[in-house]
Amino acid sequence: MTLMRESVYYLAIYRGNRMDFRDILITQRQEMQSRLQEPYVRRRIDPMRLRSPLVKVISGPRRAGKSFFAIHSLAAEGSFAYVNFDDERLRDLDSCDELIQALPSVYGHTRRVFFDEIQNLPRWEMFVNRLHREGYDLTLTGSNANLLSSELATHLTGRFIAQTILPFSFDEYLEAGAGELTEAQKTASFRDYLEQGGFPEIRVKHLDYRSYLTTLLDAVLFKDVVRRHRIRSAQGIGNVAQYALSNTAREYSFARMREVAGTRSDHSVKKYLGLLEEAYILFSLARFSPKARLLVTAPRKLFCYDNGLITARGLRSSPDLGRLLENAVAVDLRRRSLDAGFRLSYWKNQQQEEVDFVVQDGYTAVALIQVCWDPHPPHTRSREMRALLKASRDVRCDHLFLLTADQEGEESVEWFGIKRAVKVVPAWKWLTEERYLLERGSS
Repeated sequence: MTLMRESVYYLAIYRGNRMDFRDILITQRQEMQSRLQEPYVRRRIDPMRLRSPLVKVISGPRRAGKSFFAIHSLAAEGSFAYVNFDDERLRDLDSCDELIQALPSVYGHTRRVFFDEIQNLPRWEMFVNRLHREGYDLTLTGSNANLLSSELATHLTGRFIAQTILPFSFDEYLEAGAGELTEAQKTASFRDYLEQGGFPEIRVKHLDYRSYLTTLLDAVLFKDVVRRHRIRSAQGIGNVAQYALSNTAREYSFARMREVAGTRSDHSVKKYLGLLEEAYILFSLARFSPKARLLVTAPRKLFCYDNGLITARGLRSSPDLGRLLENAVAVDLRRRSLDAGFRLSYWKNQQQEEVDFVVQDGYTAVALIQVCWDPHPPHTRSREMRALLKASRDVRCDHLFLLTADQEGEESVEWFGIKRAVKVVPAWKWLTEERYLLERGSS
């Protein structure tokens, strides 16, 4: 083969590869445009954050609405290019240069690019860093919490802005419904929310939540945990996930977790729990303590990022509304802590009395939140209030809440010289109404 014929041959291969990329981008653009035509529920997030000149990083669980939020927010600001790396045709992509060169043929010469599920691209962080230096305006999404920690901190220090998208909050869940609701209807919807969770497609498209979430959880475990991290014992980490979903809002021990995972190693258990948290399946809270040693050694409590996963895959014969309510409040606090930067823990004393949530601004406790589905029985109410008073004394905090299914008011409570005012609030109101949001936000 002559040198000229050889050059033409390789140029044809190069153009053929570029044409393949163009075909992929055209297909993805059609999919993106069809999604722009679907009903959009406004998320409680400021879209102005996407106007930052920094790299915009949107992280959260699969199917929580990250891409939907990014697409609609970017479209409102003008043209942009879209690349979805959750596409098997791009799975073995070694170099993105030809992909970038193919973008103008589909999207024109825009410098605004949205990379969806970027964690599927090997060495993505160096690629993103280079494009940012070259002047591209980049938005990324990823279903991996590590996207916001070690990889970005190493390669994009100070040059990115992070946003977490979780499944619908209760007010977003209500907005996705039909029209204005009475208080009685909101209360009934809250019961559905506690059991079905807030994944957007379930609510908007009226899907069967058990089937949808069972399939979703299996996909997350396989794609984002087992395959991505090359876990040898898929059954072991699956058992840990099953156990966590069946024991939300409870403390866990490593001894029990080792038994569940089928391992003798605490290290393996910690690794499994870390990967499940990284994949936005669960998170944990430490016990409140002013002593750093106890923060590390005291048992932690497990929570799930969506109530629907608990009822769809947890091993329970009937819904435990008290624990579902506590988990929903935990997720809401977690959502706000990721944005506002406050710390969360729970309080427990030697008498095993407990307060569900301690909200801290730095090292200062600014709110104590107790959750109880039905505090009507006198002994139940006394137990919950007594724990709040003792915790209030120990952590030096006077901003006290008792969240319930339906009770509302303010009570002055006293116990052995400790006297405090406790705000009793229906949980759905605390989750949605502006007066409680403002109080919570000011804390």
